[in-house]
Amino acid sequence: MLTSDFDYPLPPERIAQTPLEPRHASRLLVLDRARSSPDSAQPDLQHTSFWQIQDYLRPGDLLVINRTRVIPARLFARKETGGRVEVLLLRREDALTWEALVGGKRLTRGKRLQIEGGPGLLIAEELEGSRRLLRFDQPIETSLAHSGQMPLPPYIHEPLHNPERYQTVYAQTPGSAAAPTAGLHFTPELMAALEAKGVRFASVTLHVGLDTFAPVTEDDPREHKIHSEWCEMPAETTAAVNAAKQAGGRVIAVGTTSVRTLESAAAHAAPGAWVGAFAGPTALFILPGYTFKAVDALVTNFHLPKSSLIMLVSAFAGRERILAAYRAAVEMEYRFFSFGDAMFIF
Repeated sequence: MLTSDFDYPLPPERIAQTPLEPRHASRLLVLDRARSSPDSAQPDLQHTSFWQIQDYLRPGDLLVINRTRVIPARLFARKETGGRVEVLLLRREDALTWEALVGGKRLTRGKRLQIEGGPGLLIAEELEGSRRLLRFDQPIETSLAHSGQMPLPPYIHEPLHNPERYQTVYAQTPGSAAAPTAGLHFTPELMAALEAKGVRFASVTLHVGLDTFAPVTEDDPREHKIHSEWCEMPAETTAAVNAAKQAGGRVIAVGTTSVRTLESAAAHAAPGAWVGAFAGPTALFILPGYTFKAVDALVTNFHLPKSSLIMLVSAFAGRERILAAYRAAVEMEYRFFSFGDAMFIF
């Protein structure tokens, strides 16, 4: 297995720069795994709109959504010398301590910074590359609303006029540096239509880190170190997943973040169950060859070449099928990445 096995050509104009309105107006590429072999270069594909996903769902299906909420994690700070630096919060360690990306020179341990419109901080530890462990003088959360900016992915160059469009309609628990983008297509109207059909929803939380956008740089992806993300599988969702599986329904992960949470929860399952409740970090790296224990189907966006996420969907559907689907999506001018169109793989 090589990282280059997960590369594909993508014209820059296929990268969506702005979200569609309404959310459920995006396109949906449907891949039926049962109708083509994993190594098929011509898989069974159907082209529709996201609103029509209800045609592919049935009573008893359980959609597992991620209720994380993106925080305005992009901040600016001043050095004691007056120089301006950018701070991107990645993960909260405790009430005053955050892991962050800090852009600038000579930002070594012990240096102090002052957030513009917010508290002072100390660089407590130097981590890999531009990562730093920051210790704030007071909780930074109280300053984010007026000091922070939405941390859009690096491939989005258009301004986002409504920050709520980079949140799912069901976002609830603050903590992510990026949106769980498969969920951006759902609207209250679509969710109500699905529930009326007998499709149920259950929620998990996984706080997304910026490593979700990072390409795998090692030649062998098995040598790649994936950074951990905090997630929670609540007891009520655990019960809903186990009940759905027991009744023969499908557990459908909305996004790769839900996949990672569900499959991490499988390690905590009691005998005879599929998942168990837990909360804590996960560093689960899903590559082809992985045996899925909880997830039966997947709603997902189109992912970056050579990323850990295209490797995950390749593990679920087969690398050849995924690359063929991506080629078809490029040819048919689907919109890619965070504000782009979606796939339903079952």
